[in-house]
Amino acid sequence: MKNVLPTLFLSILLLCCESESKLTFEIAQLENTSCSNCPEISISIPKALGETRIAEKINTTINEELIYTLKFEDSINVDSVKGAMESFTQSYQGFKKEFDDEAISWEAQANGEVSFESSFLLSIALNTYTFTGGAHGYGATTFLNFDKGKGLELEPYQLFKDLEGFIVLAETKFREAQEIPKTSNINATGFMFSGDRFHLPENLGFTEKGIQLIYNQYEIASYADGPIELLLPFEEVNQFLKKEYQVII
Repeated sequence: MKNVLPTLFLSILLLCCESESKLTFEIAQLENTSCSNCPEISISIPKALGETRIAEKINTTINEELIYTLKFEDSINVDSVKGAMESFTQSYQGFKKEFDDEAISWEAQANGEVSFESSFLLSIALNTYTFTGGAHGYGATTFLNFDKGKGLELEPYQLFKDLEGFIVLAETKFREAQEIPKTSNINATGFMFSGDRFHLPENLGFTEKGIQLIYNQYEIASYADGPIELLLPFEEVNQFLKKEYQVII
């Protein structure tokens, strides 16, 4: 009992510290003005509360991603999500005015959620979809990873102490999931990896079950194949992560 009590107390203390370190979010929702000459725009994203450095960084990064998604004309200077929504709307109205008979209603959607949070790390999954005519629209998932203590957004490579080792593991698991023989070219079954060499996706982030790798449409396969996903459990990836980003299950 003497040995059990200190361990129990330490576990409770760690749990309390973890709870206290959690950031607070609210859901921010934005929609375009409803009119017969307006595209449909619907946004529902997490907004970090408080005046801390990390809260400001999270909100700024999410807004930049939304501006990039919604801004249709590169020549127009846009510095806010509402400004990007106006740009998207004006571009549609201009297109409709010029090609009224061909103009199909445009659409833009964005939603996000906190996919993982620890004392040191936060991951947000941002899902976007736009349709501006043509055969189909384009959807994508973007992971945004943050170091909470430093108040910084992290590039994927900054998560790892052994990036090369992680890439080897990821390729092994990818080949197993996609039934690609070890001795075959990575593109042997129809994938389109550049240079016929495996590489990590542009987006990877943390979830409660492990590190999620997402190859968005067109990244390594055709649109019809949809996104290609791979989940690597923490038990297998912790050895490659920097100590502060390891997740003990």
